[in-house]
Amino acid sequence: MTADPLAWETLDRRVAYSCPGFDVVNESVRLPDGAETEFDYLSEPASVCILPFTPSGDVVCIEEWRQAVDRINRGLPVGGTEPHDADLEAAARRELGEETGHEADRLEPLVTVEPANGVADAVLHVFAAYDCRPTAEQELDHDESIRVTTTEFETLIDQIGSGEIRDGRTVLAISYYRLFADGDAP
Repeated sequence: MTADPLAWETLDRRVAYSCPGFDVVNESVRLPDGAETEFDYLSEPASVCILPFTPSGDVVCIEEWRQAVDRINRGLPVGGTEPHDADLEAAARRELGEETGHEADRLEPLVTVEPANGVADAVLHVFAAYDCRPTAEQELDHDESIRVTTTEFETLIDQIGSGEIRDGRTVLAISYYRLFADGDAP
C-alpha cells in the first residue's frame, strides 16, 4: 500500500516528559518534501465526557477549579480511561460516580472526536446518561476541587451562546446532543 503524499514518516520517538495523566512526546519526522524536523505533542489515554440527565431532564453539572485558566470552569464530568475499565461505558459510569456521586440507569454513546489533533493524540468519547440520581459521595482525585449542581438543559444552551460556558468538551457534548440526538433534553 502506498502512503498518502501528505503523510509524515516517523524516524524516532521518545517521551520527553512524563507526569500523571499525560506524556509529552518528541518525534523526529521526515516531511513529504524530504526535510527532517522535530514534532512534539501531548499523549494521553482516551477520555470520556458524560452528559448526565436527571429523571426530570435537568443536567448534572460540575464546577471545577482549572489552574491553567485560573478560574472556576462550569461543565460536565470528564475523565481519562483507566486500565481496569472494562470498556468505555464502564469508564463513563466510573467518572460520573467519582466526580458527581451520581449513577445512571442507561448510557448511550453520542460521538467520538479528536479535540486537539494538531497538538495531542487525545480521543474523547461522549456519552448521554439518563435517569441519573445521587447514590454515593464523590470520590475525587487529590487534585480535584469539584462542586456538583443541576441546571436546566435550555439554560446550558443559553450559557454556551453567551460564552459563559467555555469548556470545549461541554460545548461539544451539549451542542451535539441538541443537533443530532433527540434535540431536546428528555
